[in-house]
Amino acid sequence: MAVSPNAMASDDSIVGAIDSTAASDEYVIADISADGAWLSMEAEDAPTLPAWR
Repeated sequence: MAVSPNAMASDDSIVGAIDSTAASDEYVIADISADGAWLSMEAEDAPTLPAWR
C-alpha cells in the first residue's frame, strides 16, 4: 500500500531526536505508535530546518 509521505492520521505520533554515543551523533525520526517504524542518519548529514522549507 502506497502512502503519501505528507499524509498523517490524527493519532500518529512522529518524533525526532538526536541520539548521542561516544562514536557519533545520530538523528532519529520515529513513529512511537508502531514497532520498528524509525529511521536514522548521521546528525551532521541531516537537513537543516531552513533547507526543508
